[in-house]
Amino acid sequence: MATVELGGSSVDIDEDGFIQQPDKWNEGVATDLAKTEGVDDLTEAHWKVVNYLREYYIEFGVAPMIRKLCKSTGFKLNKIYELFPSGPAKGACKVAGLPKPTGCV
Repeated sequence: MATVELGGSSVDIDEDGFIQQPDKWNEGVATDLAKTEGVDDLTEAHWKVVNYLREYYIEFGVAPMIRKLCKSTGFKLNKIYELFPSGPAKGACKVAGLPKPTGCV
């Protein structure tokens, strides 16, 4: 595990770059994590996905399945990949400050 500077705070990340202290997540952390995934600017569409993932995780303790993510945000899977080129699990969940998913997102 490494400690890096994200959003103006020192945050622990795992070998894949997922934060280990979800309570330290904020929009600044999200913006910096997005850059590690090749997303330089978070648009309203990005935030729609990120906020949905966070809300779902807070409520249920797991990341939603891809089908649920697409249905709830109104984005087709190809749009999610346009927004987060590394995909909903590696990219979107990382930016949203969720733990690394173990299965489908």
